[in-house]
Amino acid sequence: MSIITFDHPLSPLPAKKRIALVAHDAKKREMCDWVKKHRDVFAQHDLHATGTTGALLEKETGLPVKRCLSGPLGGDQQIGAMIVEEKIDLLFFFWDPLTSQPHDPDVKALLRIAALYEIPIACNRASAEFIISSELMAKSYARRVEKA
Repeated sequence: MSIITFDHPLSPLPAKKRIALVAHDAKKREMCDWVKKHRDVFAQHDLHATGTTGALLEKETGLPVKRCLSGPLGGDQQIGAMIVEEKIDLLFFFWDPLTSQPHDPDVKALLRIAALYEIPIACNRASAEFIISSELMAKSYARRVEKA
């Protein structure tokens, strides 16, 4: 098995994070409540989201959210492309493990690309709480990429 290497070093994650927020239908309410709980933290960062989740978050929190398409219409892939372009630093993706998703390959591709590019990922409220309470939320962080 070969190790993937990058032609250029990945830039550090900045102190002001560009955060992607994604939630499956059954998890949208949970994500909205969680973001409201941490509104002061999120207000210090740039927020991006898939379409429906972003609209709900803007309405419920009053925070500006740059919206992509809805996940099933390509929003997950847009977020993935932003990660590759180093325009996303953190991913909160509350996914529903009990419901089959018609765009499941897109979900897996998004999680794969986030892991490849050393993007912290929270897939549920517990992991999200650990990340949001980390001192690294307000600091720059140098990503480490394995070289062959």
